Amino acid sequence: MNIMLGTALAAVATSLAAPALAQDHAGHGTAAPAAQPAAPPAAQPAPMDHQHMDMGSMGAMQAGAPGDHPMPADMDHAMDAAMDHGMAMDHGMAMDHASAGRAEGSGTARLPAAEGMMPGLHIPLGDDWMAMAHGFVWGVYTDQRGPRGGHGLYAQSMAMLMVEKPFTGGRVQLRTMLSAEPLMSARGYPNLFATGETAGGAPLVDRQHPHDLFMELAARVDKDIAPGIAAFLYGGPVGEPALGPSAFMHRGSAQLNPEAPITHHWFDSTHITYGVVTAGLAGKAWQLEASGFRGREPDEYRWDIETPRLDSWSVRATFLPSENWAMQVSHGRLKQPEALHPGEDEARTTASVQYDSGRGLAAMAAFSAKNRLPGDTLTAWLGEVNWNLPGPHTLFGRFENVANDELFPDHADPLHDRAFRVSKLQAGYAYTLPVGNAFALSLGGTAARFFAPAALDSAYGRNPMGYTLFARLRLGSGGAMKMD
Repeated sequence: MNIMLGTALAAVATSLAAPALAQDHAGHGTAAPAAQPAAPPAAQPAPMDHQHMDMGSMGAMQAGAPGDHPMPADMDHAMDAAMDHGMAMDHGMAMDHASAGRAEGSGTARLPAAEGMMPGLHIPLGDDWMAMAHGFVWGVYTDQRGPRGGHGLYAQSMAMLMVEKPFTGGRVQLRTMLSAEPLMSARGYPNLFATGETAGGAPLVDRQHPHDLFMELAARVDKDIAPGIAAFLYGGPVGEPALGPSAFMHRGSAQLNPEAPITHHWFDSTHITYGVVTAGLAGKAWQLEASGFRGREPDEYRWDIETPRLDSWSVRATFLPSENWAMQVSHGRLKQPEALHPGEDEARTTASVQYDSGRGLAAMAAFSAKNRLPGDTLTAWLGEVNWNLPGPHTLFGRFENVANDELFPDHADPLHDRAFRVSKLQAGYAYTLPVGNAFALSLGGTAARFFAPAALDSAYGRNPMGYTLFARLRLGSGGAMKMD
């Protein structure tokens, strides 16, 4: 047992040890160890990196393909039978609580059930405890063209560890997510038209900030209160409130995209929040929840845990009409979220629809309205898709449209505080192959074209563009790996 746990932690430590420069890409949500059907299943085809579930979905076994290849029919039916009769974990505890089998993303967000399980190590610890470990190292070269562009090589890393223990009619989880990205410069990496947070007291414009060392330190408890319905409580010094869709790095539709969206601060800037408490009710096809949390975004000092407080609130309703769809609408009131806008609160409203075919195609469409109080309302639209083709090939893309008034922070600039609506169209390709029995390597690149009003030509050029080349090494060569 100690050898197995040591192996898992060593793998996570390896991913953390790489120099992490940054992108706002915290890695995927954790997934649960797969429950095993009573009869030996058919041989499972090698899946690709299409699994995205949160730490909260431990014990979930989803019907349909867990990877980019369709699942054999006999295995699919065996899984359905296992779920119908209460799934048994390898170490003997029956997963008979209402939360089993629900796909969850970052924080407490729900995903389409067809998203399946995330690759990683799943290790029984004894006394019905189970551990899950996951991590990656991502090296990226980017070249953002134009007068305000830039180029450079950067790296990011992430390590996740979760332990869970089921009990009669419920479960308890302890979660942590870490990043070594504070090792990089506080200025992050070039990303045209991205804004948000600071470095050296100055606003970050056309840059993406690094992650904090602590991205999550939280716990969750679920308890059945009626057939098929569970009440849950989630919280900790670092976590994510019930606001917006699951953070982009936890969605199947963005699994291999190396860049943070330029709409990040409209949809999921709260995915690292210092102080969170969320309570909710969840059924198979719905979820209602409310959070208290700290509204201020993380500061530029990335190594510490900032003082938690509960000065903001949010509510979210999620509807899951089938295993392939997840729809959410949420609203929050954030107290002075941005350091560069002191005295301004924010009312944020989001709506999103996520789709996962269970056979390699994942997509999302989302809308957000950010209303500064006092101030204007700025809106954003986002669409993204990921298509795992047969074999090792993946195509992906993203389209964004946003009204941004932070592109000219100098108060003396005549364009200061003017909102400009800009768009970004991005397409990418990745080739994924196993490395030994424990890792997967994805090699690929992206190209992006930006569309902006003519008033921005002098600052950005007439045809701003960008491209990236990347290599990502992650723990987990396919689906979830178990150590007995």
